[in-house]
Amino acid sequence: MTTPRRLADLSPSLLSRLRSAASSLLSRQYSTDKGGDGTARRNGRGSSSAPRPLRPGFVDPSKWRHFDSRAFGINLDAIPKDALFVLKKLRREGCLIFGVIIKKNIFRQCMIVGRRFPICLLKMNDSVIEVSSFRTVGKRANKSKERDYLEELNGYDDGDILRCKNSMRRDFTINGLFFNPMNYKIYDYVNGVRDMRKNKARLTMEMNYILSYGAAEPSVRLLRRYGLLDILLPFQAAYLSDQMKGRSSDKDLMLMKLLANLDRLFSADRPCHCSLWMALLVFHTALVISPQDTLVIRAFAALLYFGSWESAIEFLKEEEAGPQVPFVPETLGPSQTKLDDLMEQTSHLASLVNSSVLALTCSDALEQSLARFSEPPQFSGVVLASNKDRSRLMKIFGTFDSDLTSHDERRWLHKIDYWSLKDGSPAEVRFALGKVILDTMSDKSPCESVEDALVF
Repeated sequence: MTTPRRLADLSPSLLSRLRSAASSLLSRQYSTDKGGDGTARRNGRGSSSAPRPLRPGFVDPSKWRHFDSRAFGINLDAIPKDALFVLKKLRREGCLIFGVIIKKNIFRQCMIVGRRFPICLLKMNDSVIEVSSFRTVGKRANKSKERDYLEELNGYDDGDILRCKNSMRRDFTINGLFFNPMNYKIYDYVNGVRDMRKNKARLTMEMNYILSYGAAEPSVRLLRRYGLLDILLPFQAAYLSDQMKGRSSDKDLMLMKLLANLDRLFSADRPCHCSLWMALLVFHTALVISPQDTLVIRAFAALLYFGSWESAIEFLKEEEAGPQVPFVPETLGPSQTKLDDLMEQTSHLASLVNSSVLALTCSDALEQSLARFSEPPQFSGVVLASNKDRSRLMKIFGTFDSDLTSHDERRWLHKIDYWSLKDGSPAEVRFALGKVILDTMSDKSPCESVEDALVF
């Protein structure tokens, strides 16, 4: 299955047509080939009895809706002829390569773009058609969870199950709508039409899916644009609002650079554990509350990365003459700290980071930290992280409470063990976080030549 679109504005667009018809869409549900009430029906699998009741909180097929697009002016005429030609040809002859449904011998002028989220660009006449696959399967997918999912939905249409699972991986509910021009059906599994009618942006994904799969930076930017960051991460929302005054771009902000360097390390099939991006937010929060000397920040990052104070000092001596990137308000300008005085200040930073865990996991601490901003968002009283997350973060940073010289996690290979990291290993989280901070402080911008390379 594919999601082709033309790389130009459609007039009139499908989105505007859907929005204008959304009110009627809720009341006028047209029959599918499996039922007359607009809801999904069972396929021929298994027994003839009705599907068993689902566990509370699980996917509820009773809320699945199918609509006939023709009743609302959405016809094949709304799709450019070139895009429709690609759709029909892929339907007949397409196959899966690199996560993208395409066959190079079908289309002569095409190229695959990107390795993290691969898409295919097809040149047709004067148009460029973008084709993307439904999903990329993780190398460590939870097979037992997948089996439970299929067992719960046993008896329902295979196509509905596939589309529903994919819609639950989208960012917003309105992006979870599907349109099949071959049968004029609009599929809604997440109440996207209802949200469109109310002009409301509602999240489908939990935050871990949004930030762990190599797209944290654009996701945070998108959440802020729709006002959702104020609710989910109010401290980060207040920081960005404060820093964006008089700015046209957020790319030079330390938080966004940290997230961009985090994205370099992960992808859709190689995610990180939630404790890593939480640890990154905690670290950055500590710097906003109490800015530090750049050398102290690099020393703390080197300690995380190399695993021992001795190795961190050796690294800093070799890199002492290198460029030091200033950030406002997180850093104190040109470094005034000497190596001889570094341990005490680094230990102090470690304690600040450890105490900043509460700003992410405790509502009182979060509300208090928001008071430093001139225009903080209205605080809902809810924190994103759980007590379990707090315990994980304490394990990550609590190891530095004692003498820094006693910390020893030196490793032979300075490469991320993605298996251990996905399981939330504190040592692996420290290593990856140290790398992200060092890359940020040395002004290593995300490597677009690797992740977004053109593959012909």
